[in-house]
Parts: sequence; structure tokens; C-alpha cells
Amino acid sequence: MLVELSCLDDPRLTDYRDLTDVALRRVIEPREGLFMAESFTVITRALEAGMRPRSMLLTPRWLDDAAPLLTRTLGDPTGGDVPIFVGSEDAVRQLTGFRVHRGALAAMHRPPLPDLSELVRDAHRICVLEDLVDHTNVGAAFRSAAALGIDAIVCTPRCADPLYRRAVRVSMGTVFQVPWTRLDSWPATEVLARERFTTMALALSENSLSLDEAERLDVVRDPRSRLAVILGTEGDGLPARTTSSADYVVRIPMAGGVDSLNVAAAAAVTFWSLRPRNS
Repeated sequence: MLVELSCLDDPRLTDYRDLTDVALRRVIEPREGLFMAESFTVITRALEAGMRPRSMLLTPRWLDDAAPLLTRTLGDPTGGDVPIFVGSEDAVRQLTGFRVHRGALAAMHRPPLPDLSELVRDAHRICVLEDLVDHTNVGAAFRSAAALGIDAIVCTPRCADPLYRRAVRVSMGTVFQVPWTRLDSWPATEVLARERFTTMALALSENSLSLDEAERLDVVRDPRSRLAVILGTEGDGLPARTTSSADYVVRIPMAGGVDSLNVAAAAAVTFWSLRPRNS
């Protein structure tokens, strides 16, 4: 149903307040079972992936574009029982605290996460994001995963939330495309071993293989193999406890006096190099 944004104190608008307070949103969004989708493109991908909206917040110029999307995904051009708040750019900025990207926001119900066995049942290439703290890097990793054949992503307990607004936006909505879950504890390489995954930790190490050497391994060349790539936190990378428990430690050969790449860039290079060879 369409609702004119005339009263910013409407309790139904609570989801949209304090969006610039990152520390607060990190806590309340998972607790309240919601996440925010920003931009019409991201909202479209969320709805088409089956995400359920709690409400939407639009500026008037997006109403015509929203109608066919709402009809296709919700069966009603006005959103049915879902409140579609419509307000001026000034009103939306006053409510949210910032200029909304492309004039559209949606509060979505957070879907339940699968357990690891369910997540990887049919997977051949997965990625573990160990303690990444930057939402931009998490979103970029998901986008590369979607583009380069990664079947699923596993987040460690301290990894940034893939459904945080910035991560979702940077991923261009691919967080709804790549299945993922969060582990209760880590390291858990033995859990991955039980699921028949060979683990490759990306790290600078004297005993590491170059990515060129890793590409020639049978576990990489066999499209039926199951391979888990582990990427570490920004700055410090992977700790010794993770690299020592991995089946292989792999490094990207560097030139020009550069010792390493940003983790999001390293993810893209590694995903491409270790893709199943029939893809």
C-alpha cells in the first residue's frame, strides 16, 4: 500500500532511522531480523531472489519503475500489504540521515541461514571469509564469487555482515545470489575436511605454493573436486593456526615491489585461477 511520508514519527519508519550509525546497525539489524537494501537495482535483485520486504521507502520519481517490479514479485503494483512510503528527497534524507542512493530503500526480512552441510551439499568451490571487518571488501568478495564460479561463502563468527547495507550495495545484490552461512566457531578446517573439502589458505609463507603451481594440482584441475579457499582479515591476513591446519598455503606472485593485494582483489584473482577447468 502506498503511504505518503507526511509524519516522520510514524513507528513503521523505525527501520530507517539511524542508518548512518554503523555500530548500532550492526547490532540491531541481526537482532531485529532485518537488513536494508539500497538502490532500485539492489531492491530488484532482492525481491527477485525471494527476499520478503517489511516496507519500502521511495522518492516519487521511482514509483513508475517500482510498479511492474511490485506486480511481478508481490502481485500488486502498490505493494499489497507491504507499506510503500513515498516522500521527497529532503524528507527521506531527514529520516535516514543521508542522501539515499538512487532514491530507494527497502527494509527486508533477514532469511534464516543454512547449516554448513546443507550449504555445501552440491558445492565444488567455496570461500571462507575469516574475520574480514570491512563491509566493502565483503561485498566485493561476494560480487567476484558470483561472477567467477564460487558456489558458496562461509563467514567466520567475527566476519562483517554480508547483509549490512554497504556490503549489499557493493555486491550489487549478489549476496542474494551466492548462498552463504556463518559458522558458530572457527577455526573449523576439520569440519570442512568432513565435508570432503581440500582447504587452500591464501597467505604469504615460505612454504607456500604460487598460484601458478596451485593451478596444476589435481584438486584444482579435477572439476569434481571440492576446494575451499580461505581468505584472511585485512592487514594481518590469516593467523598461523589457520595456515597450519590448511591442506595448502597459496600466494599470488607479486611484482613491482608489492607484497600483497587488497583482500577483495586477491579474492577475484584466486577465484579465477582456481575455477573448475570445465567452466
